[in-house]
Amino acid sequence: MKTTFAAAALALLVSTALPASAQQLVAAKSEIAFTSKQMGVPVDGRFRRFDAQLAFDPKKPEAATVALTIDLASVALGVAEAEAELAKPDWFGIKQFPQATFQSTSVKPAGPGRFDVAGKLAIKGAARDVVVPVVLAQAGGTTTATGSFVIKRLDYRIGDGDWKDTSMVANDVQVKFKLTLTGVAAL
Repeated sequence: MKTTFAAAALALLVSTALPASAQQLVAAKSEIAFTSKQMGVPVDGRFRRFDAQLAFDPKKPEAATVALTIDLASVALGVAEAEAELAKPDWFGIKQFPQATFQSTSVKPAGPGRFDVAGKLAIKGAARDVVVPVVLAQAGGTTTATGSFVIKRLDYRIGDGDWKDTSMVANDVQVKFKLTLTGVAAL
């Protein structure tokens, strides 16, 4: 009797302490990429390592929280010399600033399956307010969040020194993402 009661009490404690569905990022099916322009020519890159923590109920978006951490050393451009250059202090300054982060401050519905996620994007010690439009699609137990937005690289001191000249490297950088998630409630 004591064992049954203890097991029932433990099961009750665990079921109330854990969320009904743990939301997880499926990193192998997710991507964060960017496009910048150097002398008018598009340059595509991506980050190989990042993580997301979220608490999101599509029926209560105002209560949602979204946090993203990007390992800046995981940048991939397809050219080793360019990747080594981005690690330097004038660009990402990876030794001093190894991560970029995003922390939501609000989530608002923007139409069926669409949300505007406002928050602080911090790169290289500079934090700026951004609004990220997100489109959600669900299939087979997964939710895919996609979207894109533009940042101004100089707002984050990316490309200091001689690289501040926007005729060489454009100030606008388009960020694109596809985050595959499990555990999100039905839209």
